[in-house]
Amino acid sequence: MSSQKNVDKRQKKIILIGPAYPYRGGNSLFVSYLFDSLKNEFNVKILNYSLLYPSFLFPGTTQYDKSTEVIKKAPNERVVNSINPFNWIKVAKLINQENPDLVVFDWWHPFFAFCHRGISSNLNENLKSKILFITENFISHEGNLIDRTLTNIGLKNASAFLTLSVKVEEELKELADKRAIYRSELPVYDCYNFETKLDIETTRKSFGFNKEDFVLLFFGYIRKYKGLDILINSFPQIQSKVPNAKLLIVGESYEDIKFYQDIINNTGHADKIVLENKFVPNEDVAKYYQASDLVVLPYRSATQSGILNVTYGFSKPVMVTRVGGLSEFVFDDRTGIIIEPESKEAIVNGVVRFLELSNVINFEQNIKNFVQRNNFANIVPLFHQIINDLSK
Repeated sequence: MSSQKNVDKRQKKIILIGPAYPYRGGNSLFVSYLFDSLKNEFNVKILNYSLLYPSFLFPGTTQYDKSTEVIKKAPNERVVNSINPFNWIKVAKLINQENPDLVVFDWWHPFFAFCHRGISSNLNENLKSKILFITENFISHEGNLIDRTLTNIGLKNASAFLTLSVKVEEELKELADKRAIYRSELPVYDCYNFETKLDIETTRKSFGFNKEDFVLLFFGYIRKYKGLDILINSFPQIQSKVPNAKLLIVGESYEDIKFYQDIINNTGHADKIVLENKFVPNEDVAKYYQASDLVVLPYRSATQSGILNVTYGFSKPVMVTRVGGLSEFVFDDRTGIIIEPESKEAIVNGVVRFLELSNVINFEQNIKNFVQRNNFANIVPLFHQIINDLSK
């Protein structure tokens, strides 16, 4: 009897397949946060990628984190090659030898369909009932045929799913069929908010702004679905209503940056718009947020966004469009402003509404209260439940 109790009390083992340091970006950050949350109660091993994307498929300057200040550096083994079928068999053999209680795949893009299918198909029979896919994103019926087909291939062997928004949960239901779907949230990314507080006036001056200016911030990768062009095109109308408004655009463009620069030049207010086309290292993130008054996510489409969770990490209010699961994490007129997508007028009216409300609403305190209720805090008991459910 005592030996049985010892078996029951052992730490459950989790193999987590996903990107981590030295890779940069939101997926790597999420995996590291997940590791930090689970490591005290579970034996967690991250199988990182030795090759994530082939360089010719990656639109940015580098896939690697070149920051001086390294954050969330979770221990990992770089063993997964996303394009080598022989490697997938090797990785599956390694997982079989580990004999974990749960195998977790972090899923965010159809590109990884064959890799994830190859690894999961070569797991032994005991483990094939213990496969959890964390679906950060999911291709809905609106996605193109190739993406939907690849998603079906990639997720075929999942025993259960963990989604991070109601939107993804709803999209996943048809594919999941009778397989369990669990739900959590992205964590609040407060890791960039270092203890050193910057002088706001000095920081603003470095961008050519004044202390009295009202600064709008667009932060993160620049891609068409993020709607930056709509925001820039709305700026002349914002200026007419808020003469002290400034726009700060920061992020590495995955599009032709000339497209956005031309729009800026045509606004007639190029002197009030700062564009920094670059990937921002960890140690420099804070200055952009601390210099801003309102962070704008004018997305055309989305599931959830790590940028929103970084923004909350600085207790900054947001303006988001009502798309995907993005608005699920904004308490309208309390932690931010929710507007309709693809509308210059909605952006302008949202800015005006925020300014009016900021005289009577303590957005910062509301955000701090909201953050305390973040469901990611319940991730440990949720993983206990998932392991127990899949062990039956």
